[in-house]
Amino acid sequence: MPRNRFVLVGLFLIVLAIIYYSFFDGGNVDTPAVANPEAYRLEVAQKRKEKEEFFRTSTESPFTDKSKIGSLIYFNPDPAYRVQARLERFADKKKVVIRLTDGSEEVYEKYAHAVFTLQDEICRLLVLKQKNTLSVLFKDKTSGKDTYGGGRYLDFSENDIKENRLIIDFNEAYNPYCAYNHEYACPVPPAENTLPVEVRAGEKYSEP
Repeated sequence: MPRNRFVLVGLFLIVLAIIYYSFFDGGNVDTPAVANPEAYRLEVAQKRKEKEEFFRTSTESPFTDKSKIGSLIYFNPDPAYRVQARLERFADKKKVVIRLTDGSEEVYEKYAHAVFTLQDEICRLLVLKQKNTLSVLFKDKTSGKDTYGGGRYLDFSENDIKENRLIIDFNEAYNPYCAYNHEYACPVPPAENTLPVEVRAGEKYSEP
């Protein structure tokens, strides 16, 4: 009889653990480990160098005056701003109208909410879909100060999603083209995508 009691207690504890991780730990996803932080920083630095080279040489660069490309500035790469989010997908394909900086509008699909923890705050961001691209348009407490007041962007593909999880690396957050050239019309982040924390990662901004 005692042996059976121990078995039942063990099963009960296992069930409790499953319930806890399924329901309570779902929104508190840890920052994914970076195996080699120095190699990660070098990788981020290389991507930034390639972007600046693209802006300097491409006909698709937002800079009409290439001498101003030196104004691209960034926060230092920080793995703490690389988070794993749980996706809460919409059951039906819902459309949303996003306003552009020139007053026009574009239609996106509401793809999911990304739920994650950053600086001990549980955060939610609306993930939008247009054609084959998933986008997060967001603002945070640095917007209009260290970063562009119109918000910053992150792009993904559906292949980036693994088991309903998406790694969001804010070190890759970038400014829209209209930050550097007002002739461009850029999507404005939806009001719900204003984060309650400072995201001191990714691209910074200074007036060109």
